[in-house]
Amino acid sequence: MSLKNKTAIITGAGTGIGEAIVQLFVREGANVALVGRRAEKLEAASEGLPAEQVLCVPCDVADRDGVNAMAAKVIEHFGKVDILVNNAGMNTNPRSVGEVAPEDWDKTIQVNLTGVFNCVRAVLPGMREQRDGLIINVSSIAGVRSGKLGGAAYCASKFGVVALTTSINEEEVEYRIRATAICPGEVETPILEKRPEPVSAERRANMLQPIDVAEAALFVAKLPPRACVNELLIKPTTQHFN
Repeated sequence: MSLKNKTAIITGAGTGIGEAIVQLFVREGANVALVGRRAEKLEAASEGLPAEQVLCVPCDVADRDGVNAMAAKVIEHFGKVDILVNNAGMNTNPRSVGEVAPEDWDKTIQVNLTGVFNCVRAVLPGMREQRDGLIINVSSIAGVRSGKLGGAAYCASKFGVVALTTSINEEEVEYRIRATAICPGEVETPILEKRPEPVSAERRANMLQPIDVAEAALFVAKLPPRACVNELLIKPTTQHFN
């Protein structure tokens, strides 16, 4: 399947995985709306890309009204939304159940889980009307196997994303809308700076790179409408999964 003439919204598009997905989707011919909180990061990520294929829309996915306005702007500019990539995410410290600050718990859930819901709801009417749509939710290996590394709020939010993905596939099949939860293991992105302990250069070198996850997203996006990948787990070769 070609992405030419397709329109994609990508959240968290200013850095890391989101920026890598933008690059690949534009290369494959898609029109892409770059969404993120910081306009300067979006502009930097879109630099050098064909101006007619990109649109930068600053937006906090936790702000429902802002998300609705963002989706309306994208539809006004490109005419439709074929693909939504929910990639925006965050984590905080400390992370354990007994130590995470309640406000940090709330913010993590608002961005990582409710933010996905907000974006899905914003594009769902248009996808239903055109009877076609793909939603790619970037969850985490922490959404499949919880652990101390991700922390209570992060793991809970990412488990929720996987469950929401399954719900979309169960409920929207008659509209030919598909959803995929991509669950990466450790990825060398700026979120590593939020880790409680510094991450060594050696460990970073063994991690997935943003392009690896972007290639997985592109693989899903280029499948024909008859094919639905409910969950795709990708991890570094050296990372244990048990």
